[in-house]
Parts: sequence; structure tokens; C-alpha cells
Amino acid sequence: MTTALERHIPSPLAASDRSVPAATPRVKLYKRRIAIRHPDPHTGERLLAEALGAADRDAMHGILRQLVKASVVGQKPDEANLAFMISTIRSIAPKDSIEALLVSQMVSVHMAAMRCACRLACTDDLTQQEGIARALTRLSRTFAAQVEALNRHRNSDERAITVQNLSVQDGGRAIVGNVTQHAHLIGADPDTASGAAGEREWADATQGASA
Repeated sequence: MTTALERHIPSPLAASDRSVPAATPRVKLYKRRIAIRHPDPHTGERLLAEALGAADRDAMHGILRQLVKASVVGQKPDEANLAFMISTIRSIAPKDSIEALLVSQMVSVHMAAMRCACRLACTDDLTQQEGIARALTRLSRTFAAQVEALNRHRNSDERAITVQNLSVQDGGRAIVGNVTQHAHLIGADPDTASGAAGEREWADATQGASA
């Protein structure tokens, strides 16, 4: 089956400032075309692009065509499956093109895994059960790896934060210097000039107070 998308506006899609997120438009599947159901075609494409994390209309239409193929049941695209996949992608909220592609793969792998689970539940043949179970295991592991990859990508933009820090430990010692924090790791550099000077000043002050 060949599908053709109705295109009404040039790319890229213009963003709109909305205080309340609008509902994602539904997609209607016809024999030879795909239609985005919305009173305003421009707004419908923009909302669907936002839901899929697509940068422009070309990316949106490309991802949509791929999702339509992944929604197939009995060699026929299924609107309910497609609506579920789009809704799931929107809930994960991809932030860039990499996330948009990865999340699209995630929902497609999930759909395939659920098909395997259905086939596994519907067969009593031990040989078929073993083959289906292996496929289901591989798909489940792939999905878990995709979730991990998404988390790594989202956390890859962490930056080290350097601040001036003064901490007084038990015993009256102070550490003054550059403190760098990254990924829950804090390290102090007491060997800097300011750190050594701070330690001497604090030691002199504490000795004078004790005298």
C-alpha cells in the first residue's frame, strides 16, 4: 500500500505561544493518503509536529509515515495503534531530532513486543512458544537499552559548576579555593594560593583566640 500525505503549508512550521497546550490532532488513514484532522491545516500540522518533536513539517511527515507502517495490524495500518503511538511520544516529550527518532523507535519496539506477547499467549505449540519468547526477550532488552540511551542523551548536557567555597570542618580547619561539582562529585583544591593563604589565616585566628 502506498500512502501520500496531504501537505498544505511550506516548512518550517511556525511556533505558537500558548499558555494551555492544545490537544494533539487525530490522524485519519485512507487507502492512499493520510490526513491530519484539524479545522486549520496549518495549526494541525504544527500541533502534530510539536507532539512528535519534529523540527519542521518535512521531519514531521517523515516520522508520521514511519509510525503508520509500524502501526500495521494484519498488513493494514491501524488508526487506534497510531493514535496510541503518537500520544505516547507526546507524553515522553522529545526535545530534539535525536530524541524524536529514538522515541519513535521506542514506541515501535514496544508495539512489536506487545504483538509477540499476544502471539505467545495465543499458541500452545512449544516450538512456536520458544521462538516467540526469544523474540519478546530481545525486544524487551532493546526497549530497556533505548530508555537508557534516552536518559544518557538527556543528561549529556550537564556542565561542571565552579564556585568559591569556604567550609569549616571539625577541628577549626578551613578550605578556601575552587570547588568543582559535576555529576554528584565535589572536589576541593586546597593547594591553590588562595586555599593555602586561607588556611594560614584561619590557623592564626584560632591560635590568637585560644591565647
